Amino acid sequence: MTHGIALQPLIPCRKEPSDKAEMVTQLIFGECYSVLEARAKWVFIKNETDGYECWIDFKQHHPLSENEKNEIQSLAQKRCGDAVGFLTDGGGRRFAVPCSAVFPGYSEGFVNLCGHRYEFEGRIARNDSDSVMRHALRLLHAPYLWGGKSVFGIDCSGLVQVVFACAGINLPRDAWQQAERGETIDFISLAEKGDLVFFDNEEGRINHVGIATGDGNIIHASGSVRIDKIDHEGIYNESLKKYTHKMRIIKRVGKN
Repeated sequence: MTHGIALQPLIPCRKEPSDKAEMVTQLIFGECYSVLEARAKWVFIKNETDGYECWIDFKQHHPLSENEKNEIQSLAQKRCGDAVGFLTDGGGRRFAVPCSAVFPGYSEGFVNLCGHRYEFEGRIARNDSDSVMRHALRLLHAPYLWGGKSVFGIDCSGLVQVVFACAGINLPRDAWQQAERGETIDFISLAEKGDLVFFDNEEGRINHVGIATGDGNIIHASGSVRIDKIDHEGIYNESLKKYTHKMRIIKRVGKN
């Protein structure tokens, strides 16, 4: 088995090996993965961070040996804490990276990775009691995008995964997987800032997640990253004058 690392800001990950296939998630700069299958134009991978399996374009695959991957993962991992940060390499090439981009071996404003020395412009994510809400608010108004994980397009579980990664907590990719983590909170009145609230559809399947703000509201990705009211029934959209999501369960994941 070989490995790889994302050296582009975002890499679309597809359900099938085709440009027309559904984008199910994205790789973010600095994330490592294992190669499960390689074809002429496509690579089937498993994200080392969350175990997600998907296809990426072979042209966006940067291979690593087992030793290279282990060396990178042994380094201290810092993450981009801005909605958008910037990296500049030694040749003067400057490009944007999204919130939660991984910087192995970050030191004093520089990232040394795969033979490149990048200068970083932006804020490094800080893990403190306000981390979750601070990073969630930096993504406020980002448009909804199925499979997206950045301020330029993000889905509900992608928002949760990115925000918690910036707080030093790795979560699975999909809402139903995230709902299996943490301590159950029995009532919405007991929900604290940073608690996760999950919602289900008519078949009883969890299909949505958001982050409680601790003041009777929730921040979630629905059309865009937005703040709505929440009570024991679910999310109430004031502009639509109706409940849009039915609450299923509340979870507390770590101390944020």
